[in-house]
Amino acid sequence: MRIENATLADGRAVDVRVEDGTVEAVGDLDSVDAEETVDAEENLLLPGAIDVHVHFREPGFEHKETWETGARSAAAGGVTTVADQPNTDPTTTDGAGFDVKAECAANACIDYGINGGVTADWDPDSLFDRPLFALGEVFLADSTGDMGIEADLFAEAAERAGEAGVPVTVHAEDADLFDESAIEGDLGGVGRDADADAWSAYRTAGAEAVAVERAVRVGGETGAQIHIAHTSTPEGVDAARDGGATCEATPHHLFLSRDDLDELGTYGRMNPPLRSEARREAMFERLADGRIDMVATDHAPHTREEKERSLLDAPSGVPGVETMVPLLLGAVVAGDLTAERVRDVVAANPADVFDLPRKGRIEAGADADLALYDLDAAREIRGADLHSNCEWTPFEGHTGVFPEWTMLRGEFVWDGDEFGAVAGENVRD
Repeated sequence: MRIENATLADGRAVDVRVEDGTVEAVGDLDSVDAEETVDAEENLLLPGAIDVHVHFREPGFEHKETWETGARSAAAGGVTTVADQPNTDPTTTDGAGFDVKAECAANACIDYGINGGVTADWDPDSLFDRPLFALGEVFLADSTGDMGIEADLFAEAAERAGEAGVPVTVHAEDADLFDESAIEGDLGGVGRDADADAWSAYRTAGAEAVAVERAVRVGGETGAQIHIAHTSTPEGVDAARDGGATCEATPHHLFLSRDDLDELGTYGRMNPPLRSEARREAMFERLADGRIDMVATDHAPHTREEKERSLLDAPSGVPGVETMVPLLLGAVVAGDLTAERVRDVVAANPADVFDLPRKGRIEAGADADLALYDLDAAREIRGADLHSNCEWTPFEGHTGVFPEWTMLRGEFVWDGDEFGAVAGENVRD
């Protein structure tokens, strides 16, 4: 197959030849007799995105999402590789739990990794015997699934991961710095009528940087590779960089703030919570200038029924795997980001940080994981058009550029209208 008339993120006009699922050549290529051709029509060709932080909910919570629906949603958003987190039922805190999830993941139409979890009763021997993508997210404060752990256990887990050469992804919030007074008394209504800003006041911004500093200190002491998940504050980003760790930011912390909570209500409850508009702007500055290593979604779907509860009863989390790249490309159209920066934060950098040498780039020898985007076709994001099981989005009405098609190892997994019969693989196998 030859993809002709493509424009890469750096502006080069190229052809791309694909053979046996691999990029064979990139450049001004001559045609080959009987070669299948795909005309890119000078549109933007990006490597398939790598989302290193999703919660596809299966096993245990299939009413929220499954590996089939989550993977399809990812493919329709240009994402071709994901890493799933451990807070399912059973949790992936031992080899048996990992094996159950691996059976579920076989239903994915994109490539994937499976993270191992840490709890007081985890079994590291059997867990590290499995092909882990990473350890984590290791929760330094409770979130969905109540998997928060104590300092000694975190240090033990980091040491084991360092010995095994497995990265550690950390949910960094210090619960000792939460403001309990913010969620006392009458918090108002339910769903979109709830006073969701109280959740941001409760899980304070200052709790993040302190936890990041602790995590990178333990990483230095144990030799573990530390990656900070869903960094929500500029102070957290700076602490990660100062400590030699990598970090990710979510689309919701880059495109939403506490100013949006009057409209979102409990649909905007997540951990860590939305921050002030000033902090959101500072986060976006760090994204644009390179201080944030990657964007990952923390795709954590819940049903409308679940989110339509009171603030203290509604679960934390929002969907996002299908809208990550479209939102970032919407920022390119607006002149706030470059296409090269988007390529780096959703593909090249995740591949480098998590050691995926065949992913995240368009060059000879790489997997032909590709997505094509027409930057003139930006449109409003609508939850009704998306493919997650939860059927809603916190980005309703935002501008996005969705892929014309998405390809996994040279096969169309999404053609803009239908999903292909493509089987994903574990990237660590």
